[in-house]
Amino acid sequence: MTDTARQQRVSRPLDLFEFMARYGTLIALALLILFNFAFTRNFATMQTLNVNLTQVCTIVIVAVGMTLVIATGGIDLSVGSLMAISGALAPMIFLGKIVPIDNVALAVAAAMIIAIGVAGLFGLFNGWLIARFRIQPIVATLVLFIAGRGIAQVLTNGNLQTFRVPEFQWIGLGRLFGVPVQVVLMVLLVIAAAFVLKRTVFGRQIIAIGGNERAAELSGIAVAKVKLIVYAISGLCAGIAGLVVIAINSSSDANLVGMGMELDAIAAVAVGGTLLSGGKATIIGTLLGAMTIQLVRYTLLANGVPDAAALVVKAGIIVLAVWIQQQGRAA
Repeated sequence: MTDTARQQRVSRPLDLFEFMARYGTLIALALLILFNFAFTRNFATMQTLNVNLTQVCTIVIVAVGMTLVIATGGIDLSVGSLMAISGALAPMIFLGKIVPIDNVALAVAAAMIIAIGVAGLFGLFNGWLIARFRIQPIVATLVLFIAGRGIAQVLTNGNLQTFRVPEFQWIGLGRLFGVPVQVVLMVLLVIAAAFVLKRTVFGRQIIAIGGNERAAELSGIAVAKVKLIVYAISGLCAGIAGLVVIAINSSSDANLVGMGMELDAIAAVAVGGTLLSGGKATIIGTLLGAMTIQLVRYTLLANGVPDAAALVVKAGIIVLAVWIQQQGRAA
Protein backbone atom coordinates (compact mmCIF):
# COMPACT_ATOMS: atom_id res chain seq x y z
CA MET A 1 0.00 0.00 0.00
CA THR A 2 1.38 3.41 -0.98
CA ASP A 3 1.84 6.24 1.48
CA THR A 4 -0.92 8.21 -0.26
CA ALA A 5 -3.40 5.33 -0.01
CA ARG A 6 -2.48 4.75 3.62
CA GLN A 7 -3.06 8.42 4.42
CA GLN A 8 -6.42 8.37 2.67
CA ARG A 9 -7.49 5.29 4.60
CA VAL A 10 -6.50 6.84 7.91
CA SER A 11 -8.29 10.08 7.06
CA ARG A 12 -11.66 8.50 6.20
CA PRO A 13 -12.95 8.10 9.81
CA LEU A 14 -11.91 11.67 10.56
CA ASP A 15 -13.78 12.91 7.48
CA LEU A 16 -16.86 11.10 8.76
CA PHE A 17 -16.51 12.75 12.17
CA GLU A 18 -16.16 16.14 10.50
CA PHE A 19 -19.33 15.46 8.50
CA MET A 20 -21.19 14.37 11.65
CA ALA A 21 -19.96 17.43 13.55
CA ARG A 22 -21.51 19.61 10.84
CA TYR A 23 -24.70 17.76 10.00
CA GLY A 24 -25.19 15.18 12.76
CA THR A 25 -27.76 17.23 14.70
CA LEU A 26 -29.87 17.84 11.61
CA ILE A 27 -29.73 14.15 10.66
CA ALA A 28 -30.66 13.08 14.19
CA LEU A 29 -33.60 15.51 14.24
CA ALA A 30 -34.85 14.22 10.89
CA LEU A 31 -34.61 10.59 12.05
CA LEU A 32 -36.48 11.40 15.26
CA ILE A 33 -39.29 13.04 13.33
CA LEU A 34 -39.55 10.07 10.96
CA PHE A 35 -39.53 7.63 13.89
CA ASN A 36 -42.34 9.48 15.64
CA PHE A 37 -44.42 9.70 12.49
CA ALA A 38 -44.11 5.94 12.15
CA PHE A 39 -44.37 4.70 15.74
CA THR A 40 -45.69 7.42 18.10
CA ARG A 41 -49.44 7.78 18.34
CA ASN A 42 -50.92 11.27 17.91
CA PHE A 43 -47.55 12.73 16.94
CA ALA A 44 -48.86 14.49 13.84
CA THR A 45 -51.33 16.69 15.73
CA MET A 46 -51.44 20.39 16.59
CA GLN A 47 -51.60 19.51 20.29
CA THR A 48 -48.30 17.63 20.11
CA LEU A 49 -46.73 20.45 18.11
CA ASN A 50 -47.88 23.03 20.67
CA VAL A 51 -46.56 20.96 23.58
CA ASN A 52 -43.12 20.61 22.03
CA LEU A 53 -42.98 24.25 20.95
CA THR A 54 -43.90 25.39 24.46
CA GLN A 55 -41.10 23.28 25.90
CA VAL A 56 -38.45 24.22 23.35
CA CYS A 57 -39.06 27.98 22.97
CA THR A 58 -37.82 29.00 26.40
CA ILE A 59 -34.77 26.74 26.05
CA VAL A 60 -33.88 28.33 22.71
CA ILE A 61 -34.38 31.88 24.00
CA VAL A 62 -31.97 31.24 26.87
CA ALA A 63 -29.62 29.21 24.66
CA VAL A 64 -29.23 32.11 22.20
CA GLY A 65 -27.56 34.18 24.92
CA MET A 66 -25.66 31.13 26.13
CA THR A 67 -24.27 30.56 22.63
CA LEU A 68 -22.74 34.03 22.54
CA VAL A 69 -21.24 33.55 26.00
CA ILE A 70 -19.77 30.14 25.17
CA ALA A 71 -18.42 31.48 21.87
CA THR A 72 -16.18 33.80 23.91
CA GLY A 73 -14.88 30.81 25.88
CA GLY A 74 -17.17 31.48 28.86
CA ILE A 75 -20.19 29.89 30.53
CA ASP A 76 -23.25 31.24 32.31
CA LEU A 77 -24.66 29.17 35.15
CA SER A 78 -26.91 31.98 36.40
CA VAL A 79 -29.57 31.99 33.65
CA GLY A 80 -32.07 29.83 35.57
CA SER A 81 -31.85 32.07 38.61
CA LEU A 82 -32.18 35.20 36.47
CA MET A 83 -35.36 33.70 35.01
CA ALA A 84 -36.62 33.31 38.58
CA ILE A 85 -35.81 36.95 39.39
CA SER A 86 -37.53 38.22 36.26
CA GLY A 87 -40.50 35.96 36.87
CA ALA A 88 -40.78 37.09 40.48
CA LEU A 89 -40.43 40.81 39.81
CA ALA A 90 -42.88 41.21 36.91
CA PRO A 91 -46.08 40.13 38.80
CA MET A 92 -45.12 42.35 41.72
CA ILE A 93 -45.19 45.32 39.35
CA PHE A 94 -48.26 44.64 37.21
CA LEU A 95 -50.27 43.50 40.27
CA GLY A 96 -49.39 46.76 42.02
CA LYS A 97 -47.54 45.22 44.95
CA ILE A 98 -44.73 47.77 44.71
CA VAL A 99 -46.46 50.89 43.35
CA PRO A 100 -50.14 50.85 42.33
CA ILE A 101 -50.58 51.55 38.61
CA ASP A 102 -54.19 52.04 37.50
CA ASN A 103 -53.58 51.57 33.78
CA VAL A 104 -53.18 47.83 33.09
CA ALA A 105 -51.32 48.29 29.81
CA LEU A 106 -48.87 50.69 31.44
CA ALA A 107 -48.40 48.34 34.40
CA VAL A 108 -47.68 45.38 32.09
CA ALA A 109 -45.26 47.39 29.95
CA ALA A 110 -43.42 48.61 33.04
CA ALA A 111 -43.30 45.08 34.46
CA MET A 112 -41.79 43.64 31.29
CA ILE A 113 -39.24 46.40 30.78
CA ILE A 114 -38.10 46.48 34.41
CA ALA A 115 -38.01 42.69 34.88
CA ILE A 116 -36.03 42.09 31.68
CA GLY A 117 -33.81 45.09 32.41
CA VAL A 118 -32.97 43.86 35.91
CA ALA A 119 -32.04 40.44 34.51
CA GLY A 120 -29.82 42.20 31.99
CA LEU A 121 -28.14 44.20 34.75
CA PHE A 122 -27.41 41.02 36.67
CA GLY A 123 -25.93 39.59 33.48
CA LEU A 124 -23.81 42.73 33.23
CA PHE A 125 -22.68 42.09 36.80
CA ASN A 126 -21.51 38.62 35.73
CA GLY A 127 -19.55 40.17 32.88
CA TRP A 128 -18.05 42.77 35.20
CA LEU A 129 -16.76 40.11 37.58
CA ILE A 130 -15.23 38.21 34.68
CA ALA A 131 -13.81 41.17 32.73
CA ARG A 132 -12.70 43.39 35.62
CA PHE A 133 -11.38 40.83 38.09
CA ARG A 134 -10.61 38.02 35.63
CA ILE A 135 -12.62 35.54 37.68
CA GLN A 136 -13.27 32.25 35.92
CA PRO A 137 -16.74 32.43 34.30
CA ILE A 138 -17.92 29.22 35.97
CA VAL A 139 -17.06 30.72 39.38
CA ALA A 140 -18.36 34.23 38.65
CA THR A 141 -21.74 33.03 37.39
CA LEU A 142 -22.01 30.49 40.20
CA VAL A 143 -22.47 33.49 42.51
CA LEU A 144 -25.83 34.37 40.97
CA PHE A 145 -26.68 30.73 40.35
CA ILE A 146 -26.84 30.47 44.14
CA ALA A 147 -27.76 33.99 45.23
CA GLY A 148 -30.10 34.81 42.34
CA ARG A 149 -32.76 32.30 43.31
CA GLY A 150 -32.44 33.48 46.89
CA ILE A 151 -33.11 37.04 45.69
CA ALA A 152 -36.22 35.86 43.86
CA GLN A 153 -37.45 34.05 46.97
CA VAL A 154 -36.84 37.10 49.15
CA LEU A 155 -38.79 39.30 46.71
CA THR A 156 -41.83 37.02 46.96
CA ASN A 157 -41.30 35.81 50.54
CA GLY A 158 -41.25 32.35 49.01
CA ASN A 159 -44.94 32.61 48.10
CA LEU A 160 -46.60 31.53 44.87
CA GLN A 161 -47.90 34.49 42.84
CA THR A 162 -50.99 33.68 40.80
CA PHE A 163 -52.63 36.00 38.29
CA ARG A 164 -55.05 36.29 35.39
CA VAL A 165 -53.83 39.23 33.34
CA PRO A 166 -54.41 38.58 29.61
CA GLU A 167 -52.47 41.70 28.64
CA PHE A 168 -49.35 40.17 30.20
CA GLN A 169 -50.01 36.52 29.45
CA TRP A 170 -50.17 37.33 25.75
CA ILE A 171 -46.38 36.89 25.68
CA GLY A 172 -46.80 33.20 26.52
CA LEU A 173 -50.31 32.31 25.41
CA GLY A 174 -51.11 34.79 22.66
CA ARG A 175 -50.93 34.31 18.92
CA LEU A 176 -49.75 36.59 16.16
CA PHE A 177 -51.31 35.73 12.78
CA GLY A 178 -52.00 32.26 14.18
CA VAL A 179 -48.42 31.72 15.37
CA PRO A 180 -47.70 31.55 19.14
CA VAL A 181 -46.08 34.79 20.31
CA GLN A 182 -43.32 32.90 22.10
CA VAL A 183 -42.41 31.21 18.79
CA VAL A 184 -42.24 34.61 17.10
CA LEU A 185 -39.95 35.86 19.89
CA MET A 186 -37.76 32.79 19.55
CA VAL A 187 -37.44 33.15 15.77
CA LEU A 188 -36.66 36.87 15.97
CA LEU A 189 -33.93 36.27 18.56
CA VAL A 190 -32.43 33.44 16.52
CA ILE A 191 -32.37 35.56 13.36
CA ALA A 192 -30.91 38.57 15.17
CA ALA A 193 -28.20 36.56 16.92
CA ALA A 194 -27.29 34.64 13.74
CA PHE A 195 -26.98 37.94 11.87
CA VAL A 196 -24.77 39.43 14.58
CA LEU A 197 -22.44 36.44 14.59
CA LYS A 198 -22.14 36.11 10.81
CA ARG A 199 -22.45 39.65 9.51
CA THR A 200 -21.11 42.12 12.09
CA VAL A 201 -17.74 43.17 13.47
CA PHE A 202 -19.04 42.46 16.97
CA GLY A 203 -19.79 38.86 15.98
CA ARG A 204 -16.30 38.38 14.59
CA GLN A 205 -14.88 39.84 17.79
CA ILE A 206 -16.82 37.29 19.85
CA ILE A 207 -15.39 34.42 17.83
CA ALA A 208 -11.87 35.89 17.94
CA ILE A 209 -11.95 36.16 21.72
CA GLY A 210 -13.09 32.55 22.07
CA GLY A 211 -10.44 31.38 19.63
CA ASN A 212 -7.50 33.17 21.26
CA GLU A 213 -8.20 35.87 23.82
CA ARG A 214 -4.62 37.09 24.05
CA ALA A 215 -4.34 37.43 20.28
CA ALA A 216 -7.68 39.28 20.24
CA GLU A 217 -6.34 41.77 22.80
CA LEU A 218 -3.15 42.33 20.81
CA SER A 219 -5.20 42.95 17.67
CA GLY A 220 -7.00 45.82 19.38
CA ILE A 221 -10.30 44.17 20.32
CA ALA A 222 -11.84 45.58 23.53
CA VAL A 223 -12.16 42.14 25.14
CA ALA A 224 -13.60 43.41 28.43
CA LYS A 225 -16.30 45.41 26.65
CA VAL A 226 -17.31 42.49 24.45
CA LYS A 227 -17.60 40.20 27.47
CA LEU A 228 -19.72 42.74 29.33
CA ILE A 229 -22.09 42.91 26.38
CA VAL A 230 -22.45 39.14 25.81
CA TYR A 231 -23.17 38.44 29.48
CA ALA A 232 -25.69 41.29 29.54
CA ILE A 233 -27.36 39.77 26.45
CA SER A 234 -27.45 36.39 28.20
CA GLY A 235 -29.17 38.04 31.17
CA LEU A 236 -31.71 39.77 28.91
CA CYS A 237 -32.53 36.48 27.18
CA ALA A 238 -33.03 34.80 30.56
CA GLY A 239 -35.30 37.65 31.62
CA ILE A 240 -37.48 37.23 28.53
CA ALA A 241 -37.67 33.47 29.05
CA GLY A 242 -38.71 33.97 32.67
CA LEU A 243 -41.67 36.10 31.58
CA VAL A 244 -42.73 33.54 28.97
CA VAL A 245 -42.69 30.74 31.54
CA ILE A 246 -44.83 32.52 34.15
CA ALA A 247 -47.22 33.77 31.46
CA ILE A 248 -47.85 30.19 30.34
CA ASN A 249 -48.31 28.93 33.91
CA SER A 250 -50.46 31.89 35.08
CA SER A 251 -48.28 31.92 38.16
CA SER A 252 -44.78 32.61 39.39
CA ASP A 253 -42.96 30.30 41.78
CA ALA A 254 -39.46 31.53 42.64
CA ASN A 255 -38.58 28.02 43.75
CA LEU A 256 -39.25 26.47 40.35
CA VAL A 257 -39.05 29.04 37.54
CA GLY A 258 -35.90 28.39 35.50
CA MET A 259 -34.87 25.38 37.56
CA GLY A 260 -32.27 23.42 35.55
CA MET A 261 -32.53 25.77 32.58
CA GLU A 262 -28.79 26.46 32.58
CA LEU A 263 -28.15 22.78 31.90
CA ASP A 264 -30.75 22.58 29.12
CA ALA A 265 -29.30 25.68 27.46
CA ILE A 266 -25.72 24.41 27.65
CA ALA A 267 -26.88 21.05 26.30
CA ALA A 268 -28.61 22.71 23.34
CA VAL A 269 -25.47 24.71 22.55
CA ALA A 270 -23.21 21.65 22.78
CA VAL A 271 -25.44 19.34 20.75
CA GLY A 272 -25.92 22.09 18.17
CA GLY A 273 -22.23 22.19 17.31
CA THR A 274 -20.89 25.24 19.17
CA LEU A 275 -17.50 24.43 20.69
CA LEU A 276 -17.64 24.58 24.49
CA SER A 277 -14.05 25.82 24.44
CA GLY A 278 -15.09 28.85 22.37
CA GLY A 279 -14.00 30.18 19.00
CA LYS A 280 -16.85 28.66 16.99
CA ALA A 281 -20.59 29.20 17.27
CA THR A 282 -23.74 28.41 15.34
CA ILE A 283 -27.09 29.86 16.39
CA ILE A 284 -29.02 27.71 13.93
CA GLY A 285 -27.19 24.70 15.37
CA THR A 286 -28.31 25.75 18.85
CA LEU A 287 -31.92 25.87 17.63
CA LEU A 288 -31.58 22.39 16.12
CA GLY A 289 -29.84 21.13 19.24
CA ALA A 290 -32.66 22.33 21.49
CA MET A 291 -35.26 20.80 19.19
CA THR A 292 -33.38 17.49 19.11
CA ILE A 293 -33.05 17.26 22.88
CA GLN A 294 -36.71 18.14 23.39
CA LEU A 295 -37.84 15.63 20.77
CA VAL A 296 -35.68 12.88 22.30
CA ARG A 297 -37.34 13.49 25.65
CA TYR A 298 -40.82 13.58 24.11
CA THR A 299 -40.16 10.41 22.09
CA LEU A 300 -39.03 8.46 25.14
CA LEU A 301 -41.92 9.65 27.33
CA ALA A 302 -44.50 9.05 24.59
CA ASN A 303 -43.24 5.49 24.24
CA GLY A 304 -43.38 4.65 27.94
CA VAL A 305 -39.79 5.36 28.99
CA PRO A 306 -39.61 7.02 32.46
CA ASP A 307 -38.45 10.63 32.65
CA ALA A 308 -35.44 9.61 34.77
CA ALA A 309 -34.24 7.40 31.94
CA ALA A 310 -34.84 10.22 29.47
CA LEU A 311 -32.47 12.40 31.49
CA VAL A 312 -29.79 9.72 31.28
CA VAL A 313 -30.25 9.49 27.52
CA LYS A 314 -29.98 13.28 27.25
CA ALA A 315 -26.72 13.22 29.16
CA GLY A 316 -25.41 10.52 26.84
CA ILE A 317 -26.34 12.62 23.79
CA ILE A 318 -24.35 15.55 25.17
CA VAL A 319 -21.28 13.40 25.77
CA LEU A 320 -21.57 11.94 22.27
CA ALA A 321 -21.97 15.39 20.71
CA VAL A 322 -18.90 16.78 22.47
CA TRP A 323 -16.85 13.72 21.49
CA ILE A 324 -17.87 14.04 17.83
CA GLN A 325 -16.93 17.73 17.93
CA GLN A 326 -13.47 16.86 19.23
CA GLN A 327 -12.97 14.23 16.55
CA GLY A 328 -14.24 16.63 13.90
CA ARG A 329 -11.71 19.27 14.99
CA ALA A 330 -8.97 16.69 14.77
CA ALA A 331 -9.98 16.06 11.17
